[in-house]
Amino acid sequence: MNGLPVCFRRFAKVWPDGTVAVDHVDLDVPIGQFCVVLGASGAGKSTLLRGVNGLVEPTDGQVAVGGEVVERRNLRRIRRRVGMIHQSFNLTPRLSVLANVCCGALAELPAWRTLLKWFPRDLQRRACHLLHDVGLDERHLYRRASELSGGQQQRVGIARALALGPGIILADEPVASLDPSTSREILALLKRSSRERGCTVLCSLHQVDLTRAFADRVVGMSHGRVIFDGPPDELDEDTLRLIYDGRTRPSAGSAEPVAREPMLAGA
Repeated sequence: MNGLPVCFRRFAKVWPDGTVAVDHVDLDVPIGQFCVVLGASGAGKSTLLRGVNGLVEPTDGQVAVGGEVVERRNLRRIRRRVGMIHQSFNLTPRLSVLANVCCGALAELPAWRTLLKWFPRDLQRRACHLLHDVGLDERHLYRRASELSGGQQQRVGIARALALGPGIILADEPVASLDPSTSREILALLKRSSRERGCTVLCSLHQVDLTRAFADRVVGMSHGRVIFDGPPDELDEDTLRLIYDGRTRPSAGSAEPVAREPMLAGA
């Protein structure tokens, strides 16, 4: 098992315009847990997740990965231990599937190999194994990422996130752009892949039915605060009303567009 725990202590983020994105959250996510952060757009889910790999610097408090506080001086080391899966796939469209997965290991490559996209044979073999594990085969290796369906692109995204053998996977609305059937396939794949490797998963979602189906634990957020923390079978309608705070709750499996929260300059 190579999973790592995540610990938030009084973690807070206030944007320059005064908007409170996350309001002093205390949260411990143990090794190997599939923890879903549930909430409406603007609840603070993405900001919380991005604090783990330093894409968001807290205004107050801290977050620790494997007992090590995330700081500017150790970001490179922390990011080698944290894989990230994005809502918009975040692949390089003109590169091949194989090259996109290899790019997930850029942190361990010298700069000249990165510039030339000249990947070592052992990394290419690792990428091939990962692609096989997520259900893609030899036919897909040299196709451009832009030629794949949304579900296939997110499979590549999962393989890329696993390229460095991370202890933690951050999945930021990973199925928001996918149809309900493909969403279930991708979340099942993510859960299986993380379990096989012992990874801890922090996954933000807004779909209640998917949360109930895949979460080991649910952390409900509203206006930057945690207002529910427990198993999915305790997520009742009264709690959901608190989480969504009068805003319309997405229907089962819907792919409601999620507003992107600002990132630090240069992140």
